Amino acid sequence: MGSVDGIFYIVVLIMSIVIHEFAHGYTAYLLGDNTARLSGRLTLNPLKHLDLFGSVLLPLMLVLMNAGFVIGWAKPVPYNPNNLRDIKKGTFLVAIAGVLANFIIVIIFGLLIRFAPFLISPSVAAPFYQITSIIVVLNLVLVIFNLIPIPPLDGSKILFSYLPARFRYIENFLERWGMILLLFFILFLWAKVSPLIYIVFHFITGINLM
Repeated sequence: MGSVDGIFYIVVLIMSIVIHEFAHGYTAYLLGDNTARLSGRLTLNPLKHLDLFGSVLLPLMLVLMNAGFVIGWAKPVPYNPNNLRDIKKGTFLVAIAGVLANFIIVIIFGLLIRFAPFLISPSVAAPFYQITSIIVVLNLVLVIFNLIPIPPLDGSKILFSYLPARFRYIENFLERWGMILLLFFILFLWAKVSPLIYIVFHFITGINLM
């Protein structure tokens, strides 16, 4: 991967995770919590959201190592579930908002790829497909990765929001060992899950990624 491609990967990833975090904060705001707005995080300004390691250094290392995938994160947008008008439903909606934001990006750019033969001239087809495919793939990675039900990912908050009280020991276990479990998942199980990216990409765009 060239340096220009690597920089573009990181820029797309940063903007995608910024939109992800903004969606969390804006949803909480709509549901009655002003924490994100009062902390200056209800914005699309990347500088307000960047995590030095998760947003820049880790993606850069993955690109330079040709790891085969690029992942990262921003600083979580703060919110207070006690301010939500409906704590259980609100917690679920705030948790899933980031995933839905990335999936909307997937749908928009995926459909652009599908209908590209009717929209663009052959002379610009190659760079168009390259740019839009990167956007779709990176956002699909964020969607699938964040749906994993391991803390601190959104999937765990979605699970916990409706987990019956008699299963709270599962929540306690995952909260306690979340980071170790997540590292194990990335190292040993992500390769089993990642083919979903190619399946969904083909379903939406109509073309094969590989």
